[in-house]
Amino acid sequence: MDLQTLKDLREKTGVGIADCKAALEESGGDIDGAVTLLRERGQMKAAKKSDRAASEGMIATYVHANGKIGAMVQLNCETDFVARNEAFVAFAKDLAMHVASENPLYMKPEDVPSDVLEKEREIYREQLTSEGKPSEMIEKILPGKLSKFFEETCLMEQLFIKDDEKKIKDLVSDTVLKLGENIQIADFKRFAL
Repeated sequence: MDLQTLKDLREKTGVGIADCKAALEESGGDIDGAVTLLRERGQMKAAKKSDRAASEGMIATYVHANGKIGAMVQLNCETDFVARNEAFVAFAKDLAMHVASENPLYMKPEDVPSDVLEKEREIYREQLTSEGKPSEMIEKILPGKLSKFFEETCLMEQLFIKDDEKKIKDLVSDTVLKLGENIQIADFKRFAL
């Protein structure tokens, strides 16, 4: 493992040198493999830290250049030190811009009301029936259709507008790994004229 690869991984992920070195060693020097390992570790660390109180943070705003669309996001962390951290502030602002752009309706799939979910199922069943799909095939297709619905309407499942290979929940995990604290999106609101 050469120093340049280590530096590239650190710049790409923002993770500490020791974690980058360990991931590169484990992946045999493969930078993509190391990124995957770091992402998995970030999700595990995020899960471990999710029980810790996140009572500090900030409210970030974004208003589109035309002044007709805007958003506010409350991003929480554990300490005011992290709340003032440049990476935390940038992440909060990116989230506000994402909310303004993508207009999520819910935080996560569990937040979608059951009546809305049932209505979506009915719509998909009707569409698939009109396409002539047999009922057993419809039941196999429905989970994929609902997954797509969640990706469009739930903030945590949406692909980030600045990196369409990462979902918002992955970015939260990555931020937990970078900053070493529980990070939670507490609330969001989009405004449009």
